[in-house]
Amino acid sequence: MAVIHRTTLTPTKLELLTTWLPAQPWYRGTGQQPEPARTGGFRLDDPKGEVGIEFMVVTDTSGDQPVTYQVPFSYRGAPLAGAEDALIGTTEHGVLGKRWVYDGAHDPVVVAQLFALVAGEAEPQMQSTSDTPDPSVTARLDEPGSTAEVASFTAANSPDGTDILVTTAPDGRELTLHVNRVLRPGQNADGQALGHVTAPAPLPDGTTAPTEFVVVHARP
Repeated sequence: MAVIHRTTLTPTKLELLTTWLPAQPWYRGTGQQPEPARTGGFRLDDPKGEVGIEFMVVTDTSGDQPVTYQVPFSYRGAPLAGAEDALIGTTEHGVLGKRWVYDGAHDPVVVAQLFALVAGEAEPQMQSTSDTPDPSVTARLDEPGSTAEVASFTAANSPDGTDILVTTAPDGRELTLHVNRVLRPGQNADGQALGHVTAPAPLPDGTTAPTEFVVVHARP
């Protein structure tokens, strides 16, 4: 299980996002510097205990209306080969030392555990508490016979979010995991989906509502 250290992080994750968010095609920017605040999220465990995995919800209040985003993070103790374009930045962890922080939608460990979550073979964890399941996060996959092992994947960003095309092993089934980057709290309207990951996202009144973080489709 992942251990949550109560320590410093320099720069912080939110500071890294302030410079990274405006460069993303799905960012609903206003021309002003983002003002992100953490407003939710959850974690997954890496079975090997090497990569930190966090799905963070941040709300940007720099514009006239707040916009809430989902950012999957991976935290590594060394650079991930071939993932230079997915690097969010580096930071100094008070316990673990230098960490390389990546957009998790392009990290094979994150994608494997996300698909395991969808397939019912990984358990979501609380964002800020060690070894504690998060019952507010639910997932399903209405695809009998699909395994939770990812043989290969490709990820592509667009103004609508990030599409992760996974090929499962050993059956070679191809599915698309659409990561909703801009979250619309309480909206879960995709009735054609094969599966989803749902977690709380903030409403303007300070409460939260179940919201689709990831939607699964058969490959077009």
